[in-house]
Amino acid sequence: MVSIALNPGFVSVGTEPDPAVPRRPAPPPAVFANIPDREGDTPQDRSAEALMQHYRGGDENAFRQLYQQHRTALLRFIRRVCPDPAEVEEIAQETWMAVVKGRERYLPNARFVTYLFSIARRRNMDRWRRRGMLPEHLDLEAAELDTQPAPTVYDPERQANNAVLQTALNAAIAALPFLQREAFLLRAEGGLGIEEIAAVTGTNRETAKSRLRFAVSRLRQILEPWA
Repeated sequence: MVSIALNPGFVSVGTEPDPAVPRRPAPPPAVFANIPDREGDTPQDRSAEALMQHYRGGDENAFRQLYQQHRTALLRFIRRVCPDPAEVEEIAQETWMAVVKGRERYLPNARFVTYLFSIARRRNMDRWRRRGMLPEHLDLEAAELDTQPAPTVYDPERQANNAVLQTALNAAIAALPFLQREAFLLRAEGGLGIEEIAAVTGTNRETAKSRLRFAVSRLRQILEPWA
């Protein structure tokens, strides 16, 4: 069976990096360019929640650390659920600006990553709604899933290394029904648990669990030629 890594922060198979993800993070948007890069005034081992509390108190370096820690995973998540690649950076910037504007109201009732991905998810769903597509129109009912054959577009005779397998995984994720893909990426990129996925997506625990289970099952089925 193909092993699908669900390590928080990236989705991978084997040891090869995701070729779609830049090896070196891109510079922050211009809106954050004036944040000073000071070392030593905010310990690196503080939790994201503690960093957000420090930022709320005026520590701009705490925000820089939050941004650097989470920007890559957030971009990957948005890129894989956004209806238009041209809007990925815009959604990301709107998300971070919402963090900036909402810092005075921030309460650590949930993990910061849950708070961050919730904002990104709302901004992304706004784009889908503008296109006349609500969440329920983007997914298959669970009862229909068993009748949907997995795509068989990969030839294991020609695709035998981890780099190609990684590409196949990326394609398989893109082929998932929207709400399954979203749940899978919230777990794989954000490291969210079932309860957190349910909170971010506005559903209940069992629905979130089912979406994630169907996503992983479908990915394994699609990637079975490499087993």
